[in-house]
Amino acid sequence: MKTLLIAAVLITPFVTTLANAGDDAMLDEARKVATTLPPRLLAALQQEINKSGPEGAILVCKDMAPKMAGEISRQTGWKIKRVSLKARNEARAIPDAWEKAALEDFDKRAAAGEPPAQLEKGEKIDNEYRYVKALPVQPLCLGCDGPVDQLTPAVKSALAQHYPNDLATGYSAGQIRGAISVRKPF
Repeated sequence: MKTLLIAAVLITPFVTTLANAGDDAMLDEARKVATTLPPRLLAALQQEINKSGPEGAILVCKDMAPKMAGEISRQTGWKIKRVSLKARNEARAIPDAWEKAALEDFDKRAAAGEPPAQLEKGEKIDNEYRYVKALPVQPLCLGCDGPVDQLTPAVKSALAQHYPNDLATGYSAGQIRGAISVRKPF
């Protein structure tokens, strides 16, 4: 019995270290996946804004972004989506309870001075790893997400047409617009 106890005491730190190494690996992988979508989306948005103005970019977020996320999911095995406390797309962007709590925590931390671009959360929950990374509003996005009185009539019309229950306006550059959420079973 004494030998078993000594063995347990000696082995426990190594098992804990291995478990933490697994968590670190999952966090690193989740970060890589989560940071894949935003630059692709911003490039597509910039291209469409240059071509047809901010009202054209609405369809990039509506149609192209979910396709990009689906492609990344198929390539990586991680489910990826954008979520927000002020959702524009009710079918895709409503956070679940865990995501909502993370977003609310991000808002509090940003209000306390933490840089929004650095806000993230990752953890094992049941049989999956979950990760969210805050998405700060980019200046490029203000044409559709900025203060309502600064949106063009064409943007207001397109938003009303595609998102009649839109809540995603009134932002300024740097505010937390939402988050990239990724999850993967293990």
